[in-house]
Amino acid sequence: MGTLPTSRTWIVLLLCALLAACAHRGPREPVAGLLRDAQFAPPSEPIDAGGVFALSDAMRRFAATEFSGTAASHDPRQTLIKALSDPQRLSLVYDAGSTRTAAQAFEARAGNCLSLVIMTAALARHIGLPVSFRSVFVDDLYTRSGDLTVASGHVNLVLGQPLARRMRGSLDAPDLIVDFLPAEEVRRLASVAVSEETIVAMFLNNRAAEALADGRVADAYWWARAALLEDASFDAASNTLAVVYLRSGMLREAEQALQRVLAQEPENTAALSNLVIALQRAGQPAQAAAVAARLAQVQPYPPFYFLDLGRSAMQAGDFDRARDLFARELRRQPFQHEVHFWAALAAWRLGDERAAALHLRQAMENSLTRGAHDLYAAKLERLRGVHLQ
Repeated sequence: MGTLPTSRTWIVLLLCALLAACAHRGPREPVAGLLRDAQFAPPSEPIDAGGVFALSDAMRRFAATEFSGTAASHDPRQTLIKALSDPQRLSLVYDAGSTRTAAQAFEARAGNCLSLVIMTAALARHIGLPVSFRSVFVDDLYTRSGDLTVASGHVNLVLGQPLARRMRGSLDAPDLIVDFLPAEEVRRLASVAVSEETIVAMFLNNRAAEALADGRVADAYWWARAALLEDASFDAASNTLAVVYLRSGMLREAEQALQRVLAQEPENTAALSNLVIALQRAGQPAQAAAVAARLAQVQPYPPFYFLDLGRSAMQAGDFDRARDLFARELRRQPFQHEVHFWAALAAWRLGDERAAALHLRQAMENSLTRGAHDLYAAKLERLRGVHLQ
């Protein structure tokens, strides 16, 4: 029977996620007490929270072209939505390789859910549409980069009727949700309103996590710091700041930031996981064990638990067991591309070409970057080619 490797420590971050939306909010430690500016080199690039929604000249030209001929009686929201979905106009691609500002997403014609929401909101406001934001309650999608485990949430936006139509009493059309998930999925999901400050904090926190994944710890500090200063209630940024401190050997500061999260959400699995690490490294095994016991009650199996067991089974040549373990992981993370890839390998080893092709297709469709999408597509074509020979 395969076992999980014990030599690696998985630090958990949260991206694009609203923590404890319905939790009781008690007194909160001031942000200033968490910051340690003197301990970090200056950021390698400017951090401009005010530029997140800024329009580029290309965006202004696009808006002028697309909306100059819109009839006064026509709903410009539909024109915007058509422009977003038409391959001949914007041709947007989902790509979670980096979190982009509105201008960067427009230039790349690509972005993660947060980047595309920011870009769409910037265009919508430019043409006079009321905009609000929603954090959608979805199961976290976990990815791994080195020794970081990253949990991603989901946001969308709501377009209200133009002010001119409201003034004319044209209230027949409801508010429209713009989401970059399939519409049938969105309709089933609950959500909660979030402020623009929180959206900007999400952006800054994502940038912090991306800097950590690249090994740029000082940059990560400044991005996480900016996120907390933008929205002091955004606890994901406190968790990210704690990870920065863990990477920097600042264990007391890491524990302080994590306790700030847990004071608002005692069952936050990311904060509990990271607190176990902080206490272990600080030479407090009894306290670490107590926190680990709390974590085990909330999350008996950590992210990728069954994937890692399945990979061990693959190495041992037990492909039947590997297939079953990957299936267990997919029940928890049905859209995780890495798990689908390994499930495809197990199916291939078992001679089930149909299942292998299905999992490869799912890996491709749920990939988070263009590079990963193209890699899975190539593997799928190769599998089809072998089957046709």
